[in-house]
Amino acid sequence: MTLAITVRPEDVAKLEVVTPNRRIPLTRTAGDEILETWRAKVPWNRRDGLKYRFELGDGPKTWVLGANGVREKEAEWFALGDEPVCQAVAGTIFFQDDWQENVSGALHAGGWLGVAMPERFGGAGLGLTEAALMMQTVAASGAGFSGASAIHLNIFGLMPIVKFGTEEQQARFLPPAIDGTDKACFAVTEPNSGLDTASLETRAERTKDGYRITGRKIWTTNAQRANKILLIARTTPKDQAKRPTEGLSLFYADFDRSKIEANPIPKMGRKAVECNTLFIEDLNVTNAELIGEEGQGFKILLSGLNPERVLFAVEAIGLGRAALKRAAQYAKERIVFGRPIGQNQGVQHPLAKAWAELEAANLLAFKAAALYDAGRECGAEANAAKYLGAEAGFRACEASVLAHGGMGYAKEYFVERYFREAMIARIAPVSREMILNFIAERVLGLPKSY
Repeated sequence: MTLAITVRPEDVAKLEVVTPNRRIPLTRTAGDEILETWRAKVPWNRRDGLKYRFELGDGPKTWVLGANGVREKEAEWFALGDEPVCQAVAGTIFFQDDWQENVSGALHAGGWLGVAMPERFGGAGLGLTEAALMMQTVAASGAGFSGASAIHLNIFGLMPIVKFGTEEQQARFLPPAIDGTDKACFAVTEPNSGLDTASLETRAERTKDGYRITGRKIWTTNAQRANKILLIARTTPKDQAKRPTEGLSLFYADFDRSKIEANPIPKMGRKAVECNTLFIEDLNVTNAELIGEEGQGFKILLSGLNPERVLFAVEAIGLGRAALKRAAQYAKERIVFGRPIGQNQGVQHPLAKAWAELEAANLLAFKAAALYDAGRECGAEANAAKYLGAEAGFRACEASVLAHGGMGYAKEYFVERYFREAMIARIAPVSREMILNFIAERVLGLPKSY
């Protein structure tokens, strides 16, 4: 049986597989300056099974990777059939079950979670430009959309509270989000509405002290780990509202698991960060958890659309850069017919074209961020940046897989994961087609088509 582990090169100096009766050194089989994979063949038989663990030496200390993560002390054994995965962030090795929390903790320790939040609540008080630089760096590190999505909502998702919350709400809600104590999820999309937000069916009925919320949500990220939920619900029936977009209200409440059932959705990529279907039944929230005015939730959501598009754009660009870096390295090292494949224009040109497209999209994304930070209209630029960034990121990942040839299909070289994750930005949070509709109508002055 072959056992493998993936680590950052600087994190460990020695790797061994330990079984109850032997120690077997691992050999480096693939990798670059970002991540490397080590493997070892371990003898076993089906009758007796196999128990094992990894020992990772970083110099004076030896860390043991067992079933519950990385520890300095003795750890329990893996049973045959487990699939241990080790990831490293900020110089620390994290086991797959805990890595998301540890990513958030590492970034909090560095003061990054509050980069765009007000200084008086513990944030850095910076703008969308700085948040975009940070999120792009996370994605480009190789973490991709998995890494970005682990912290996305804490970075800019709570901006509705900054812009529309009361002073008391800001003082109560923002510091725990900035220091990582609170982990929030954002529940907007519903099974029967999709992008048609005006047709949301989740209802919030008035009670003596607040509201009682019942309904369904879908594609809610991080609901398995969240203790807070930012959700939109209809407080006025659609047929009683002056406009379809009125009568929706935004709430920031405790994630009460006795009232909310969260079921993960099996999906193609970004599996390290789960998405969920939510079933909400009689969730009680207080008046103090209503953000902004009742019935103005849609307007509040609109205020955050442009930043969201910019962040998705730069994350997709960062993902494309990570894939392109791996492809270029592989093209220099892979020898076929006596020469590196990167010497062939058939390999060179798709990668060079991908680089050019990524850089062009990047310029527009940061133009949109600069306009937003200056308080200027940026809808066209933000939407176009999201469109171009998603497309450029996808094509860069595709070119990187193809540059690896058959090995591009293997998990060992990571680019297949990047390719799967690249689909996210082409679909969410708004489709390519709706972006083109927006530009056609708002920029070119063409009649509305839907």
